[in-house]
Amino acid sequence: MEEKIKELTLMLLYLTSWKESECGMIYDRSWKGYNFELLKKLSDEDLIIDSKKSKSVAITNEGIAKAKQLLDLYGLKE
Repeated sequence: MEEKIKELTLMLLYLTSWKESECGMIYDRSWKGYNFELLKKLSDEDLIIDSKKSKSVAITNEGIAKAKQLLDLYGLKE
C-alpha cells in the first residue's frame, strides 16, 4: 500500500504543479503539503528536488516522466 500512496503523491505533485523560471531554466514546482517521509523517498529516488528552506518542491524530468507513466497506468487523463 505504501508504494501506491507514493505513486499517488507523485501524480498529485505533478497534476498540481506550475512552471517556474529561475536562472534561465524552466521547471515544474508543487507545494509540499504531503507526508514528509513520502517526499523524502521521492527525493531519494531523484523524482523531486526538496529543500528544507522552501514550501515547494521541484519535480525532476524523471519525476514528470514517471508521473505521466503512472497516470496512463491508472487510466487517468491530464
